[in-house]
Amino acid sequence: MENRETKKKKPVVKLGTKSPRAAYFLPMLESFAARDNLNEVIKNRVVKACDLLDSGIALFPNDFCKKHEIASVLERYSTLEDQDLETCTDVVEIAGRIVSLRSFGKVAFFHIMDQSGRIQCYASREHLNEATHAAVKKFDVGDIVGVQGGLFRTKTGELTVACHSIRLLTRSMRPLPEKYHGLKDLETRYRQRYVDLIVTPRTREIFFKRSLIVREFRRFMEDRGFLEVETPMMQPLAGGATAKPFTTHHNALDLNLFLRIAPELYLKRLLVGGFEKVFELNRNFRNEGIDTRHNPEFTMCEFYWAYATYQDLMDLTEQLFAHLATAVCGTCLVPYQGETIDLTPGRWTRMSFYESLTRIGGHEPEFYNNYAKVQAYIRQRGEKSADGEILQKLQAKLFDLDVEGKLIQPHFIYHYPAEISPLSRRNDKNPEMTDRFELFISGREMANAFSELNDPVDQRLRFEDQVRERESGDDEAHSMDEDYLRALEYGMPPAAGQGIGIDRLVMLLTDSASIREVILFPLLRPEV
Repeated sequence: MENRETKKKKPVVKLGTKSPRAAYFLPMLESFAARDNLNEVIKNRVVKACDLLDSGIALFPNDFCKKHEIASVLERYSTLEDQDLETCTDVVEIAGRIVSLRSFGKVAFFHIMDQSGRIQCYASREHLNEATHAAVKKFDVGDIVGVQGGLFRTKTGELTVACHSIRLLTRSMRPLPEKYHGLKDLETRYRQRYVDLIVTPRTREIFFKRSLIVREFRRFMEDRGFLEVETPMMQPLAGGATAKPFTTHHNALDLNLFLRIAPELYLKRLLVGGFEKVFELNRNFRNEGIDTRHNPEFTMCEFYWAYATYQDLMDLTEQLFAHLATAVCGTCLVPYQGETIDLTPGRWTRMSFYESLTRIGGHEPEFYNNYAKVQAYIRQRGEKSADGEILQKLQAKLFDLDVEGKLIQPHFIYHYPAEISPLSRRNDKNPEMTDRFELFISGREMANAFSELNDPVDQRLRFEDQVRERESGDDEAHSMDEDYLRALEYGMPPAAGQGIGIDRLVMLLTDSASIREVILFPLLRPEV
């Protein structure tokens, strides 16, 4: 018997209106019925939309001129005395989304919200013609309207716009969440960020602050002579960090490429070229897990400073974080998840990697230098450890298990082993260590920095070690980059470089527990 694909019947939608405009909305309503919950509220909105169209009112016009921000109206007129408002003849022209609506027959009170704030509006037959007043009765919460009118203060003392004119600018076909409940489900909040931004004031505040943080970060760097640059996001080699990359393909060149895991090697090429202070606010992509601290696509700032050391970067970092905290929070004492983080320069702890294993992790050198004991301990704690994995990587896992989570106040952990720092400069006094630090705050890494390795012979040997690790199964190990080695052979000045995770920085300065709270559109599984 021949297999035939059965065609799904379109759901039958009955609106209860004889309006000839109803047919226009049927495809949308059929989609509602097939995918979502087509309830009476949505049907009622469509019926009212048909009524508006039948009365000659456009649902989506584009000829209203908004002249004032709501915040500027509130700032200018909120302090006026009642008698001054009564004699004021100023007319404001504002636009925004209706976020609350109360109708009492001949009058209606509603609040509209724009990007800057919200204000109450008053619609009455006294000020509006009959057609406009009838149209207002068809408006719903969620509609976007343009309003013109004077100002007065209600009996409760609220500054209010007395509408002389109201125009529907955008009809909302879906209802917003209930006023007192909002979006509680985290998955829905992240997936429907557009709704979350409408109904959740804290969400809007986080992203206003994120914009401020990025702006102040850029200003801080430029004020200190750093030049902002842009480097490739598609690269023939994945380099600058140890991470698993995303791959893509360029058809015209028939070339496999990697999405950038870090801009480091390109920025250091610019040091070779003579730029002595460079930075890039960039998007990076790492094909790794997703949790409260990690998103596969994330934002970083990397910067490089010729004739500076990792110690100079520690001082700069303290100044940077204090500047940002003051700009965003008004103080260097930042509340985060029940703790008060002190970002005041000079109060940050500086401690070597191996010192932290003992002082904070509670492990003596005779333990963390014993390969068999460390590996057994790590496996006992439920962490993976491949046979033959180098001791320094095991020590790094030991640090992750027993040190990192305890670093609540700012800690610079420095002098990491060379074996786990393939791009860092060796320490002059102890070549087994590198002049590298990581910054930890509230139990998580916030930054990674080091004095740069500019010896092309040493760098080649480090790359060769990484290649061997890759060949033995480590898909996060660094590749050999011959062009970067060629650049070093021309001569790179002594320098220091650093990468700071912008998303985690925003988490800290907005008291957000999850990275998804501070990324507008985090990666999610597709909807079923």
